[in-house]
Amino acid sequence: MLKRIKKIIVGLLSVPVLNRLYVLLNRISTEIFSVNRILATLHSLVFFVTFNREQYAVLRSRRNYYRNLHRSRNTHVGLRRNIHRIEKGSSMKPRRKVFARDYILETLDFYEFVLAEHHNSEEPLIDKDELKWAHDVLQYYFGLVDAKKDRIIAQAYERYKTIELGSVVNENAHVKAPFMRKDSAASKVSYEEILSLANRRRSVRWFKDEPVPRRLVDKAILVARQSPSACNRLPYEFRIFDDPELVKRIAGIPFGAAGYSHQIPTLVVVVGKLDSYFSPRDRHGIYIDSSLASMSFMLALETLGLSSSVINWPDFEPLEVKMQRELGLDVSERVVMLIAVGRADSDGIIPFSQKKSLDVIRNYNRVDK
Repeated sequence: MLKRIKKIIVGLLSVPVLNRLYVLLNRISTEIFSVNRILATLHSLVFFVTFNREQYAVLRSRRNYYRNLHRSRNTHVGLRRNIHRIEKGSSMKPRRKVFARDYILETLDFYEFVLAEHHNSEEPLIDKDELKWAHDVLQYYFGLVDAKKDRIIAQAYERYKTIELGSVVNENAHVKAPFMRKDSAASKVSYEEILSLANRRRSVRWFKDEPVPRRLVDKAILVARQSPSACNRLPYEFRIFDDPELVKRIAGIPFGAAGYSHQIPTLVVVVGKLDSYFSPRDRHGIYIDSSLASMSFMLALETLGLSSSVINWPDFEPLEVKMQRELGLDVSERVVMLIAVGRADSDGIIPFSQKKSLDVIRNYNRVDK
């Protein structure tokens, strides 16, 4: 039905007179309503459906964020955020003798909750690596700050010393705490090699009819998760589909896969988790962080002999609703993009895709006045 409607609209807009009229009406309305924020608000009242779904998703996600603070989960976003804030404070130069005082008690609240859930549950959900990281960073933190100089820090330290870990954390395991840059292994990848890899990666839309090994997809995701993420939240998940029937059904939803969706071996749906945030100001974080991870994921795929193609996912409510139902997504979970993965057919055609020149996309110290 949706594709039929799209075909009709595209057909109408291909008529020159109708296309010019459509462009004219859009130019007039945008010229009028973009003059100031008051007129823009009036426009949004009339065409509220344009962003209403996103507003609903952001509000639902804030509700979920606060609900999840006291639910058993495999990751605790509040703890992750605060532990990373402590790490950032530890890495500043010069480093303050007292820092994190405004959220250290909250961090211990989260930490104790996670530990209690771990001890009291028959099958603990919390990721042990996340728990080990929290433990090591807190231990590192209290070894840095001067508890004698601040009442809150002193209170937090006394409380920290009473927390019972039991057998949850292996003290002898690799320490997951801030470290010196000089202690990290130097990369042996040259600029020429990374440029060659970037040039090699192209959107492939024709794949060999053979399954994609899951171990290779997992290896690429291990690279993807190392991408930068605000407060180390990693507010996304990679949903991998390699069942032919599921791939065909899901790949058939977006318009961008028309023409090749029927022969995609593996499909990745990148889902952003808006409930990783408590403030609307962070609503774009899922798109930034998941896109950074997706790029690393696709470059890693190339090194493993696999190719990929990003399938555009526009904010179009009918398709959003259909995908939400198909995957069982909550309103606060937003599809960011889809990625087709497989071994490229060597006889397949690849678009040249000329990139913009360096002088077009790069400016030093430019300030437009």
